[in-house]
Amino acid sequence: MELSNLDKAKEVLHNVFGYQSFRQGQSEVIDAILAGKDCLVIMTTGGGKSLCYQVPALCLDGITLVISPLISLMKDQVDQLLANGVEAGYLNSTQSLEEQREIEQKAMSGQLKLLYLSPEKVMTNNFYHFISHCKISLIAVDEAHCVSQWGHDFRPEYTLLGGLRNAFPNIPLVALTATADPTTRFDISHHLQLNNPHTYLGSFDRPNIRYTVQEKFKPVEQLVKFVSSQNGKSGIVYCNSRKKVEELTEKLSARRFSVMGYHAGMTIEERETVQNAFQRDNIQIVVATVAFGMGINKSNVRFVVHFDLPRSVEAYYQETGRAGRDDLPAEAVLFYDPADYGWLHKVLMEKPESDQRQVEQHKLQAIGAFAESLTCRRLVLLNYFAESRQESCGNCDICLDPPKKYDGLIDAQKVMSVIYRTGQRFGLHHTVAVLRGLTNQKIRENGHDSLSVYGIGKDKSQEYWISVTRQLIHLGLITQNIVSHSALQLTEQSKTFLRGESPLELATPRISFSATAYVQKQQSTIKHYDKDLFARLRFLRKQIADKENIPPYVVFNDATLQEMAQMMPETEREMLDVNGVGERKLERFGPPFLKLIREHLNNRR
Repeated sequence: MELSNLDKAKEVLHNVFGYQSFRQGQSEVIDAILAGKDCLVIMTTGGGKSLCYQVPALCLDGITLVISPLISLMKDQVDQLLANGVEAGYLNSTQSLEEQREIEQKAMSGQLKLLYLSPEKVMTNNFYHFISHCKISLIAVDEAHCVSQWGHDFRPEYTLLGGLRNAFPNIPLVALTATADPTTRFDISHHLQLNNPHTYLGSFDRPNIRYTVQEKFKPVEQLVKFVSSQNGKSGIVYCNSRKKVEELTEKLSARRFSVMGYHAGMTIEERETVQNAFQRDNIQIVVATVAFGMGINKSNVRFVVHFDLPRSVEAYYQETGRAGRDDLPAEAVLFYDPADYGWLHKVLMEKPESDQRQVEQHKLQAIGAFAESLTCRRLVLLNYFAESRQESCGNCDICLDPPKKYDGLIDAQKVMSVIYRTGQRFGLHHTVAVLRGLTNQKIRENGHDSLSVYGIGKDKSQEYWISVTRQLIHLGLITQNIVSHSALQLTEQSKTFLRGESPLELATPRISFSATAYVQKQQSTIKHYDKDLFARLRFLRKQIADKENIPPYVVFNDATLQEMAQMMPETEREMLDVNGVGERKLERFGPPFLKLIREHLNNRR
């Protein structure tokens, strides 16, 4: 009896990649691709986006093209595919003409199953001439948010990728990203000319990451204290300037931390040295500008620190998402000073007036609101991406050390009533001005001084009402429409509270930002495993990785080693039951790990 598409996919998942089952959403997307449908996949960092196209690539005849703006990702993914016995290659500007011709020859002869390409490479006439000699089965566009002007990392060259649809009208095209709000999602489908795509919108929640915001008062000392508490675990520290990267790297190095800096001003060779050292666990910390990290598939990053305020919620979400890709507990810490926001705003306002500047201003205001939030950090993030949730997470600084609460229903009704009465067409500051009964030209011109809600909040300050309104945005009761000049609009969830049918607790507004002291309460979600064996397995992994000249996680990631230290497999069959151990990896790396586990068990008996 012939296997179904999904059964074939499961065989590939188990035999090649060593996983026992698909993660949430993967089988649904893979089934749609194998049925020949276009797909739009929004799946969180670490959620398994790559397998959504890698598994179908191995089920289909021909070659899969993967378009990615990230040169580091290409090499990393190809290394891991080769380690799993999959023929893969990449074409980008780091290669010589001879190397590129060799890869092209392999692709044309049908030797490759996956070929990674930069968008710039795809735009050349030579590319279309070469690719016409290949049998294309699937096209995947990674980091697809880059196609949209509403996305946080808009790249004009990405908008030209719609030409792929014209060149290959009958080939399924899948667009993937971790970060896209509803407006960006629409843009992706439009620019890439997706044909009635199967859309998978996964949860943006990363429950294993603990989000913390600390008031910035002695940031270097705060950073040293935090990093010391990590006991040598891998982490990334992000800064907003090259100068700060260099200064902070020097200061941490002087404190005897294993650290290197990374920024766009360094040579390609210097950056590759840092990247390789970090991937291979030869250093603990990388201090970097945002130039570092996109596409780095290092699974055991245990913390990400933002030494400065990022420029958008999307950037913050994507950068913090580089921690805990193995689903084990991880930390995301942001040091916040309102002066950082002021500086970013000043720099932004020095740019010429344009639609793009308006988009960036909206996004900067949203990350500032996140930093000053009195609402569960996770709720702020999830509701920003239109994932409606009101339940607090219990794993962020606001939940672990809550601000004082009060019955905020009447305040909420006042804010929502003003939004409704003014036609849901105005932004935060105008709404607050009407609430407080201010007189200005805009209020007079729109007749808002004659509304019944005019001045119903005149007993409270502007800062008070901004805090209340932001909390309602973070709770998903109000949304800001980026396309309509950040106009405040009511969501479906707001109706219950407008009618007074449910109580609503809000945090007592803090008129000036002052982060409360946060006492870390470690909540271990790691299942029980033998810590001594885990340490020995990690040491063995490092030895093998150094000998093979590959990053340690390409051998096995931390989650796989922890499962080995818990299950303690003694036979090859038992080893294949460990997540992350496929047949090729078992053959290539398995014997020394099995030997070590058996020795460990014998010593205990």
